[in-house]
Amino acid sequence: MTKTRLEAFSDAVIAIIMTIMVLGLEAPAGADWLALRALTPVFLTYALSFALLAIYWNNHHHLLHATAHVDGAILWANMHLLFWLSLVPFVTAWVGATHFAPVPTAVYGIVQLLSALAYWVLVNTIVAREGPHSALRAAIGRDVKGKVSILIYAAAVALAFANPGIAAALYVVVALMWLVPDRRIETRMTGER
Repeated sequence: MTKTRLEAFSDAVIAIIMTIMVLGLEAPAGADWLALRALTPVFLTYALSFALLAIYWNNHHHLLHATAHVDGAILWANMHLLFWLSLVPFVTAWVGATHFAPVPTAVYGIVQLLSALAYWVLVNTIVAREGPHSALRAAIGRDVKGKVSILIYAAAVALAFANPGIAAALYVVVALMWLVPDRRIETRMTGER
């Protein structure tokens, strides 16, 4: 299989996930600003989840751009990532409907944590396939941002039971860390041409 097919399939799955999320949004019960205000937690959770999915899509694009070949291990690592991302609409709806209650907020974080771990597995599977001297390995470096994200998600899951607001703020912190696309791969690949 070519990396182009893998990228196209992944793009389609992420697009479907985003579509499912937006289809889950319901119109306000009333026709005034108060009715809209009642949906604030739902919209904020949707916006955060949309941003996180967009970040994964963007970085996934750069990752596959730096990949020369795909094999079975990479295909399965990619499916592992897509599995966890496919749960984002469910946890997004649950957190929004419960107004950031502790258990749904923790489960949201668990899905984000497992998505981040799955992305880490995908990156390392590709690096193992490409070799220790590959452009991707050089671009990733020590991957401090990726490791810090995983630690923040883990802390947020634990904190969700004590203070869901702090947990939600930590999820936003991770999104803000990654909002600007990871330029390490793009810069490295451009420099090699």
